[in-house]
Amino acid sequence: MAFQNKNLSVIAYANGFTLWHYASEDKMTAISASGYFDSVKTLMNVGDVIIINASDNTALKKVSANASNVTVAALA
Repeated sequence: MAFQNKNLSVIAYANGFTLWHYASEDKMTAISASGYFDSVKTLMNVGDVIIINASDNTALKKVSANASNVTVAALA
């Protein structure tokens, strides 16, 4: 399945930082792939954090790049 805009919501926003929540029936590997969030590229900034509830896992990810594609990485 592809990204579903209706499953993405803002939890908090302050000083240019956004905390997102995204729930999907997709697996975490698909959601974590570069470009998965490209349709909302103009909304996401590097450093934003996404709480992801995937069909096989739950994880905190950060937006690590937003140049040609939105890329997420493990929150370390």
